[in-house]
Amino acid sequence: MFAAESHTSRHHIAIAAMACLCVLLGGPSYAAGAESLIIAGATYYGPGVSGPGWTWTDAGHLELDGYAGDAIGADGDLVVTLSGRNSVVESHAPDADITQCGMEVWGDLTLRGTGSLAASGSQCAIHASQALVVDGCAVDARADGANVTGEAVAGVIAARMAVRGGGRVVAVGAAPAAGAQAFGVYLQDAGAGDGSAGCRLSVDASWLDATGADGGVACTGGSLVSARFVAPAGGAFSADGVVDAGGALAPHVVVEPEGATPPAGETGGRDVPGGEAGEPSTDADPAAGEPTTGPSANPAPKPAAASTKTTTTVTKTTVAKASKPKTATAASTSLPKTSDNNMIAASLTLFILGTVLPAAVYRC
Repeated sequence: MFAAESHTSRHHIAIAAMACLCVLLGGPSYAAGAESLIIAGATYYGPGVSGPGWTWTDAGHLELDGYAGDAIGADGDLVVTLSGRNSVVESHAPDADITQCGMEVWGDLTLRGTGSLAASGSQCAIHASQALVVDGCAVDARADGANVTGEAVAGVIAARMAVRGGGRVVAVGAAPAAGAQAFGVYLQDAGAGDGSAGCRLSVDASWLDATGADGGVACTGGSLVSARFVAPAGGAFSADGVVDAGGALAPHVVVEPEGATPPAGETGGRDVPGGEAGEPSTDADPAAGEPTTGPSANPAPKPAAASTKTTTTVTKTTVAKASKPKTATAASTSLPKTSDNNMIAASLTLFILGTVLPAAVYRC
């Protein structure tokens, strides 16, 4: 009888050990991505929710298919897959957590897919605190400068930007108020951590049309891969942005793929020095890899947090922006993302289990 009890005890210990291993190895994982999403006037704290024209499939992935509505914001990295025609407009709600932008992401933003996105706002149409990647889709970003004074207005504001995969981008900024400056694309360090050296533009076999009275493209450098400047004539990258043959920031910048037919009236541009066809881009790709899917329970929408504002300070020859911390929001129901520390802890636990359990089984 004692032998039977001993066998049962060992069996129970083995089951417990297997359960622990299953929890550690096969338990739920939480992919890096946005911690919260603001869309259609509501704030969500976990994926697995949807509405007219949109689906938040997992923390790092949002799908838009015919969405037309209020501003979209995310606190963290986000990949947006576009299908059909989509549009976002600046929110005018007094308690909105996004102000003066049509789309605002505090992290890396990737726009991809076969569809299009039209974004509009007063200070900027699209804002990414780190990298913006436009991969194969069509994007029209326009900022009208309404009620903006003493700051930069741009169709796109980001730390760095890449257009690739045959993507098409139109970016327009207007500054009707005194003291404001207008750019099509405005790249500056806003918390990316790499300083002005990382504020670069790369265009790879794709299209870009950027217009602003104070500069079509403001950046600290860039590269063209299988692409060329159509405008300005003799265009090149400088430490301040895209300049014309005389060294002045060009108010209208057009980039197109090598071999593409120039628009009517254009005679074509020249290759950029140091950016000939085939030259590899030095820009990092923040959107490498496909997002995973992991639906979760639908959370109830919560009211947006207190209003914040993207504040940008510029001069005509420098690119600078005050770092803007994200306003604290209500307590989140989402779980923390997996980190290296978690992996180390899991490995240590597995090692302890593998060492201790055999001894415990033997004693039984």
